[in-house]
Amino acid sequence: HRAAAGPPRHRGRGPDRIPAFRAIAARPEVSRAAGGIEARKASSMMNAVISERLKTRFDRWDVTGKGVVLRSDFEQEADRIVRAFGRGTTSPAARNLRSALCWMFDVVAGESGARPDGSVNEEQFREVCVNLIFEHGEAAFNRLLTPVLSGVIGLCEKREEGRINRTEFATWLSALGMSMADGLAAFDKIDCYDRGELSLAEMLQAVRDYHYGRLDIELIRT
Repeated sequence: HRAAAGPPRHRGRGPDRIPAFRAIAARPEVSRAAGGIEARKASSMMNAVISERLKTRFDRWDVTGKGVVLRSDFEQEADRIVRAFGRGTTSPAARNLRSALCWMFDVVAGESGARPDGSVNEEQFREVCVNLIFEHGEAAFNRLLTPVLSGVIGLCEKREEGRINRTEFATWLSALGMSMADGLAAFDKIDCYDRGELSLAEMLQAVRDYHYGRLDIELIRT
């Protein structure tokens, strides 16, 4: 009995038929070097994405273009989010979100060595965030962002269950400069199980992946 035929072989000048390729493949140090170059290229591209998104995040807080952010800028973002949800800015949910964003500013200002007037410039902001992303890691990022995202979910219909639905997610992003249509499209890409809502953990993962350059969609616009 003849053995079953295997997959068809390519008979052209494939890499395995090129002497130079065989020579390189036989030298592990060259293969590793080539892999290292590709890894560095990928890392450089990711770093560029992270850098651009940090700038977008800073510029969104610095809405007046003064080149620095203040505690009041974080308070104003909280108020924009609350108003987008149609809530009063003096409600308990609004106070919780404002408190979380102000705490975030206090952490950034404390780490950056804020200027005498309490402001943080873009270079200081970037340095703190780069250290957070590359040195302190995802656990530290989660600790900083979880109170803020919990505050956003506190404005939602299923806040007791810790969930945000599609329209609410887009509403939140609308306060960060996105259109409702783009916010809905972003949600659809993140909601991989098509449940129509996200848990706090899923929301946190999306924001974390965005800032780490792993999410190929925008969540913030200036």
